[in-house]
Amino acid sequence: MISQMPDLTVTAGSISGPRAFAMAGIRPADVDVLEIYDSFTITVLLALEDLGFCAKGEGGPFVEDGKLGPGGSLPTNTNGGGLAYTHPGMYGIFLLVEAVRQLRGQCGQRQVGGAEIAVAHGCGGVLSSTSTIVLGTEATL
Repeated sequence: MISQMPDLTVTAGSISGPRAFAMAGIRPADVDVLEIYDSFTITVLLALEDLGFCAKGEGGPFVEDGKLGPGGSLPTNTNGGGLAYTHPGMYGIFLLVEAVRQLRGQCGQRQVGGAEIAVAHGCGGVLSSTSTIVLGTEATL
């Protein structure tokens, strides 16, 4: 629980993210599109840091130049995210749906050109649990 976290700036994503990336054999720089659970602004910043897209405490400066927006170097929450698209209470499945649609090239005007690797990262239980999945257009054995 959040009340038992020794450091409120480090979530379980600091474990699930690096593990998922290692299993997929990728680095944050390889990600073409990122879908992050965005219950609050800080949730996105914590996830960016915990997943290794930037150093701890650098989330704010990392996003200042618009890299998360359409046409940015790390398009994030391309459907608008939970804060702008929908938030039915259990938003996680929408992260997966959007990631798959991006990889299939089915997103129309919001399509990220050439997307081959998508990451979906969700949290729940008031930051007490996270999951990270790496999806791609190329099958590996």
